[in-house]
Amino acid sequence: MIGLISDTHDNVPNIIKAVEIFKEKGVEFVLHLGDVVAPSSIRFFKGLDMRFIKGNCDGDVETLKKKIDEINGKFYNVLKKLKHKDKVFMLFHGKPEEELDEMINRQAYDYVIHGHTHSKRDDKFENTRVINPGAHYTAPDQKEHTIAILDVEKDKLEFIEIT
Repeated sequence: MIGLISDTHDNVPNIIKAVEIFKEKGVEFVLHLGDVVAPSSIRFFKGLDMRFIKGNCDGDVETLKKKIDEINGKFYNVLKKLKHKDKVFMLFHGKPEEELDEMINRQAYDYVIHGHTHSKRDDKFENTRVINPGAHYTAPDQKEHTIAILDVEKDKLEFIEIT
């Protein structure tokens, strides 16, 4: 199982809750789809096998990389093609949206996993499943805060609300 989280925007209480859930569920690794924002938030992911994509609000990339190295995580920059259990993933924060649409329309990936929109998503376009685990942005108009767990072998996705 893979943990999915995105757009944490320095919401430390939610990061801590998400990490606890990922540990309880026994995920193999966690994909963070961008917009951690402050490098100081990285330390709260310690203890998980973390992989991070750069988001449009992740400004201090060098310090971000350093903090990710300190927790033995991986930093993939803006795009990352990843193979896991005979499935091909394309990881992307989600901006520009036209690039996201091209990835989906290419039909070259089993999964396109992104963030950026602050809304959870689970759509299927022919052979490609498109997933956004949701967000943890603290603005008043952010309706829900969610993470997701993906069981690749069963192609099963579970959204979990963080309250």
